[in-house]
Amino acid sequence: MIQAQSLFKSFGNTTVLKDISATFDKGKTNLIIGQSGSGKTVFLKCLLGLHEIDQGSINYNGVSFEKMNLKERTQLRQDIGMVFQGSALFDSMSVEENIMFPLKMLTEKSNEEIRERTNAVIKRVNLIDANAKLPSEISGGMQKRVAIARAIVMNPKYLFCDEPNSGLDPKTAIIIDNLIQEITEEFQITTVINTHDMNSVMEIGQKIIFLENGTKAWEGDKEEIFVTDNKAVGDFVYSSELFKKVRATYRKK
Repeated sequence: MIQAQSLFKSFGNTTVLKDISATFDKGKTNLIIGQSGSGKTVFLKCLLGLHEIDQGSINYNGVSFEKMNLKERTQLRQDIGMVFQGSALFDSMSVEENIMFPLKMLTEKSNEEIRERTNAVIKRVNLIDANAKLPSEISGGMQKRVAIARAIVMNPKYLFCDEPNSGLDPKTAIIIDNLIQEITEEFQITTVINTHDMNSVMEIGQKIIFLENGTKAWEGDKEEIFVTDNKAVGDFVYSSELFKKVRATYRKK
């Protein structure tokens, strides 16, 4: 579990996050959504410790990040997996080498143990027979699977995903969403996903934090978002005629 309490973050004279509090539950897909400029990327980076907050606190399983010393923060980062927007794979490394990288850099496991763990996660994300291929030789969807495998190879307690469906077709995006949800539930990870994709909201939005102008404007789940009367949410969700029809269907239930 990750708890953010009364977070404030400014850059110069611009306050980007304003008194945001939220709890991200273990074993659930927690989504941060909002329009461009709403503060969701800054919020995610604060949770990751990439930005130091100005006020407030962030607790990982009850332990304050602000009070951790350097050694404790380093240990925490080994418990965090990250799926980047563009996958961020090493072009010159094979699929297997990309996934092995954190194990080689951050652990003292033997080569046999590293290979065994790597092959286990390759199998889990359905990348069989791709070990020796380079990122340029596989599809965008497969690259996302490699990124997910690399993110979970260290058995993280926390998984952060920044726009994991960026650049994917709708069918592949749903497959990736479902894979992230399955892994989250299977390994009981605290997963936080930064997205603007309403298909992701509909598929895996077990808990949703909606940001507007740096504030938390709404909180709920994928069922509640289609029946809420919150205007800020409505303006974001129902910019599409398709989702207006979805809302009408939900409200008839």
